[in-house]
Amino acid sequence: MELIDLTLIWVLLIGFGVFMYVLMDGFDLGVGILFPFAPDEESRDLMMNSVAPVWDGNETWLILGGAGLLAAFPMIYAVFLPALYIGVFLLLAGLIFRGVAFEFRFKATTGKKWWNVAFFGGSTVASFAQGAVIGSYVQGFNVVDGRYVGGAFDWLTPFTLMTGLGVVAGYALLGVTWTIMKTEGKTQDWAFKLAPKLLGVVLLFFVLVSAWTPLTNERVMARWFDHVNWLWLFPATTLIFAAWVFYKLKQRSDIAPFIGSMILFSMFYLGILISMWPLAVPPNYTFWDAASDPGSQLFLLIGFMFLIPIVLGYTAWTYWVFRGKVTAGAGYAGH
Repeated sequence: MELIDLTLIWVLLIGFGVFMYVLMDGFDLGVGILFPFAPDEESRDLMMNSVAPVWDGNETWLILGGAGLLAAFPMIYAVFLPALYIGVFLLLAGLIFRGVAFEFRFKATTGKKWWNVAFFGGSTVASFAQGAVIGSYVQGFNVVDGRYVGGAFDWLTPFTLMTGLGVVAGYALLGVTWTIMKTEGKTQDWAFKLAPKLLGVVLLFFVLVSAWTPLTNERVMARWFDHVNWLWLFPATTLIFAAWVFYKLKQRSDIAPFIGSMILFSMFYLGILISMWPLAVPPNYTFWDAASDPGSQLFLLIGFMFLIPIVLGYTAWTYWVFRGKVTAGAGYAGH
């Protein structure tokens, strides 16, 4: 019973960490994805300034979730890293390019356009890699006796290409609604025009993924279609919130579209978890199979109990300090 309790606690902790990362780093990756389509260089300055104070703090959740995953579920690491080595490399390379672009773009006197490319390329590649990893998790891994025995490119399939593009579109939606919330004038007008189109693209991917996922995984097919159940409330609620976001965009609401977009992502996230639960390494290994020794879980859990409130505290403080609209000449660009 002790092992089950600790494993459940760790599932909740890591799930929370990944959830926070997806929501919080998702919108600043989305800003990068939108960079080439901004009206002009001044708008790009505003967009980058809007996320400059918070982007590196957002990535804390990725480190927190990754460290917890290694400690609590080493089997996931043992399978995912060799199976997704190239995808993880692309993810990290994209995040590095995005981070370097933050530091150098405003200091560049020549070649600024290349830092724009680095910011866009890094954000897009990192987002696509995250979506492909999710798709790989849904379709499962070729595992024998707890070891990955597949090829280096088994993760790259039409399904994972679709999930990768879906996450790119979803992060772009978060980015454009964040831009609406944080900017004014022509930049905000551009974002208001683009947001409904991105919402339509995201809903298209939502329908495609919802229809394709059960065909990819028999367990998911059984969970959703073997009998009538309450799970269908999730896609129904998702469509309701999508309609609400569209309505708020037409009303030119500043804050509501961003909140609604985050709720949409929350529904997508919960839908995947419910579909795959309790599998940690599909198609055969549950979180309990992948869990580390109870002593290791307990030792690290004590540290996490102190760490998570600190991270939540400084994250909330940062967003409070940098609340409000971004104006030209302020923030990173002013240094």
